[in-house]
Amino acid sequence: MTANVIFEELRSLGSDSYKRVMLNHGAREPFFGVKISDLKMIVRRIKQDYLLALDLYDTGNYDAMYLAGLIADDARMTKTDLRRWAAKAYCPGLCGATVPWVAAGSAHGCALGLEWIDSKKPLIAVTGWGTLASLVSIKADAQLDLVKLEELLQRVVMSIRKAPDLVRYQMNGFVIAVGSYVQPLTDTAIQTAERIGPVEADLGNNSCQMPFAPDYIRKVQQRGSIGKKRKSAKC
Repeated sequence: MTANVIFEELRSLGSDSYKRVMLNHGAREPFFGVKISDLKMIVRRIKQDYLLALDLYDTGNYDAMYLAGLIADDARMTKTDLRRWAAKAYCPGLCGATVPWVAAGSAHGCALGLEWIDSKKPLIAVTGWGTLASLVSIKADAQLDLVKLEELLQRVVMSIRKAPDLVRYQMNGFVIAVGSYVQPLTDTAIQTAERIGPVEADLGNNSCQMPFAPDYIRKVQQRGSIGKKRKSAKC
């Protein structure tokens, strides 16, 4: 299977209505507007393919880049691969989801997440916070540095109000992730979120909203799902 063959398949699956949705979420031409459900049909067939994922991501086509993240063999991704992907991630779907999911599944997620959140480039910082949020969702608590996570929660308190909109959104998501997936820090995350209070951000011309972190975490508590890890950050 080659990137060219997959690219033509993506072209045939494009939807004008979904394309309009994704334009409002920051995707840019040229791309086809392939629904995630259709991408997942391709994933079921390919499963994982490291080299194909690299080739698809390099096309710069949003649909191909998103698919690349779904089929990437995370364990084979190098720091160089991941830094290159982060540098090319130009919209929330890529910097807030695709690259963080793959980075978190690699051996370099923690190191790169901490590196990226220090970036002066907002989309790289988004990727960093997204990676750290993805990490806590899949790593056992015993594999996490709880002291560092507490420090990061305090960092969010101190800096979220001054952060760019998309970074603010991802920081809020990080607090929610820690509270929902790291049972020893659930109470700390709720207290952190209450100190922060409601957070607003301009997320563009779409239906995305900023969840109120304390309420979100408490709903997870009510479901009895606190600390239940995911097999993969990808969805």
